[in-house]
Amino acid sequence: MTDHPIAGVPMRWVGPLRISGNVATTETQVPLATYESPLWPSVGRGAKVSMLAERGIVATLVDERMTRSVLVEALDAQTALNAARTIDARIGELREVVRTCSRYAELIGVRHEINANLLFIRFEFSTGDASGHNMATLASDVLLRHLLETIPGIAYGSISGNYCTDKKATAVNGILGRGKNVVTELLVPRDVVERVLRTTADRVVELNVRKNLLGTLLAGGIRSANAHFANMLLGFYLATGQDAANIVEGSQGVVMAEDRDGDLYFACTLPNLIVGSVGNGKGLDFVEANLTRLGCRADRDPGENARRLAVIGAATVLCGELSLLAAQTNPGELMRAHVQLERHNETAKAGV
Repeated sequence: MTDHPIAGVPMRWVGPLRISGNVATTETQVPLATYESPLWPSVGRGAKVSMLAERGIVATLVDERMTRSVLVEALDAQTALNAARTIDARIGELREVVRTCSRYAELIGVRHEINANLLFIRFEFSTGDASGHNMATLASDVLLRHLLETIPGIAYGSISGNYCTDKKATAVNGILGRGKNVVTELLVPRDVVERVLRTTADRVVELNVRKNLLGTLLAGGIRSANAHFANMLLGFYLATGQDAANIVEGSQGVVMAEDRDGDLYFACTLPNLIVGSVGNGKGLDFVEANLTRLGCRADRDPGENARRLAVIGAATVLCGELSLLAAQTNPGELMRAHVQLERHNETAKAGV
């Protein structure tokens, strides 16, 4: 046994899919590493639809920030409030503190929450091409030490106060965002909806309302209304060297669908897409090869490769989401696909 064994998750490239928007205009295949073999043809069908739409998938990067929250204990609530006001007034000073510990981390915002005598401070950073977990934690550690040394009446609580929020589905992440906030939109012509997706715009719209919106509401979902964002995110994350646990918050997001005179307007909003083109997990040969093939290891300004990766990932999510919802408008289609594809794979493995 080697010191660092590699878990072999099956991977395939699907597509190509067409993307335009404020980050990248490209046509590219995408890698998905998954044990759920029906995911490949399903995303492939969505990708085919994107190639038949005039602008393809329009991906708009709305915002980006990595967060870490620290916890401090104050003498009482008034002291905690005074500390919070002091922090707000010294944001420029705190930015300079961050610059002493990182070339790429930049403090772009501070938010706080007071509960009893506890002060939760949520630092928000830009982190270049890295997803930024470790970068944000290092900067927060330095900031925390500085605050404890310069603000009276507060003491150390924790380097992480769970107000970040890392790898948990929370309202605060859905509202404020963590990672890349990307909106993807696709206008599918009526004939493509009927011929490729084998459904109609009004049936997809109705299912989205009843399943994604109402069904998730009844289930108690948190800032989320989608069918299976996590499926595509996990496959994409594993193939590109991301921290796969971030699909927890990454799978938060909302699907919108409208019937526009028979054409289908379909959009996916992902406020917590956490990806990086450099950093931990990127040293494996297959990851490097995949990022290079996606055009995310090019010589660009800091942050641009990560943004490109984010919009490609978000477009991949839309492809899989659209294909699944279309399938679920037709009785039996979803299960037939799983049985045909997965049983075929098991039979092939058994040599039957």
